[in-house]
Amino acid sequence: MTTTPHIAVDSAGPTIVDGRHIRALTFHSVRLEYLGHVLAELRHAPADSRALVIGSGRGLPARGLAQLGFEVVAADPSPAATALARDTDDGLGLTYVTTPAEQLALPDASFDLVYCADTLEITDRLDAVLAEAARVLRPGGAFVYDTVNRTPVSRLIYLGAFQRFPGTRIMPRDRYAAHRLRRPAELAEALDRAGLAARDVSAFKPRDVRSLVRATRGRRRGTVTDEQLPALVDMVLEPEGSPVVTYLGYAVRRI
Repeated sequence: MTTTPHIAVDSAGPTIVDGRHIRALTFHSVRLEYLGHVLAELRHAPADSRALVIGSGRGLPARGLAQLGFEVVAADPSPAATALARDTDDGLGLTYVTTPAEQLALPDASFDLVYCADTLEITDRLDAVLAEAARVLRPGGAFVYDTVNRTPVSRLIYLGAFQRFPGTRIMPRDRYAAHRLRRPAELAEALDRAGLAARDVSAFKPRDVRSLVRATRGRRRGTVTDEQLPALVDMVLEPEGSPVVTYLGYAVRRI
């Protein structure tokens, strides 16, 4: 039996389709895998280090960082997301704050690592977001992010399939816009303006794009649960690949 989906971010319920949470679930393993590469490259140990997650949503990436050993602050502009994150804390002792990415209510130079999720591709104030991330980072600290490239394929997926096509729509209309999708070179220039030195970009994608379509349609019909999505979509890193849709990257705050 199928259910009629209601598209709503930062909401939970049997008929709710929260595309933001779907995205967090399917990206989770590849985010942590990439983060592991960054920590190894920088020879950075999570123990005795503080991390901030900007755009933490229901807290999944923040909990992942806490499980690595970081002391974590999870920041999100949505009070509803913050409440959902607290409800699933799992006793990890994270600190949750509701604050916009463009004006973080956090002290200067107070974090060794900042992870930016679900933010760069939806903000109209990219320079403000990056300036705030640089401000709260200690000199030499790492800024890690994932975002969406601006290509014909990414427009088809993010502006079409995820927002408009009835069978695959999982996001509110106009959450994404073409001008908010940034090419890696454009983002590198913005990072530089913020005092962050870009170090790497890595593509990632579903192992088989058909699995993404099937999983998305199944989630809309109610025949696939949120918990089943990561295995069905199976995101994989492509460090040497050209990012057709999504990519991860990191930069370091200049000393």
